[in-house]
Amino acid sequence: MAVLTTTGAIAEDARLKSLEDGNDASPWEAVGRLDIGGNGFCTGALVSPDLVLTAAHCLYDKTSGKRINHETVQFLAGWRNGRASAYRQVRRAVVHPDYTYDEDVSSERVRNDIALLELARPIRNTTIEPFETAPRPRKGDRVGVVSYARDRSEAPSLQEVCTVLARQQGVLVTSCSVDFGSSGAPIFTFADGKAQIVSVVSAKAEMNGEDVSLGTALGAPLEFLRSEILAGKGVYQESAPIAARVGVGGGRHSSGAKFIKPLN
Repeated sequence: MAVLTTTGAIAEDARLKSLEDGNDASPWEAVGRLDIGGNGFCTGALVSPDLVLTAAHCLYDKTSGKRINHETVQFLAGWRNGRASAYRQVRRAVVHPDYTYDEDVSSERVRNDIALLELARPIRNTTIEPFETAPRPRKGDRVGVVSYARDRSEAPSLQEVCTVLARQQGVLVTSCSVDFGSSGAPIFTFADGKAQIVSVVSAKAEMNGEDVSLGTALGAPLEFLRSEILAGKGVYQESAPIAARVGVGGGRHSSGAKFIKPLN
């Protein structure tokens, strides 16, 4: 595939803004930190009162390659400085059926890196409004991201303006600033002044010497996961370790970016 070019878009992006202040954070209370069994964290976002959208790889142990027990995962809605607006355990979880966990990162892994978590109890709080989703943006469109990360684990940060650099093989390549812990973070469009989720952060990559983020497609994959939850799927079953390994960014599935690591 052709090598991607940034055309100066990254230089125009907005800086990260910490959402420690209640007024700044209030529109983003439905974004939360996912504490993974005391061994790390990801970012997730409510798409209904009882469903959290995140990255599939957050549900795998990076050492053994096995699915973790999602009942050990806790969603901390609006987590800021030691407090959350709501705390919920995870009851069930489904991942995209074509997702395969692997310690290396490829386009095939990224485009299927999506999971839906059903909470033990819905969050019905007037200050926590689930987000709607929207169609995948085009190259050159402006998007934003709200995420936690290793150096901002106690409060989320907002980057309200970053750029879609490419859409290739189901992977959304953006200039959004992400780091470890940002896995599963919602990527938003702001059409008509309303934030709607168009992707979730899967991995960090490098393109033309610049850091970029890689996100999944939503649309039909998300609707399939919703149907799986409605059908009663997602009960925890221990999986076998993953043996296969895919070359980093190689083969016919390359997005043109040099993959680094999944972000958890």
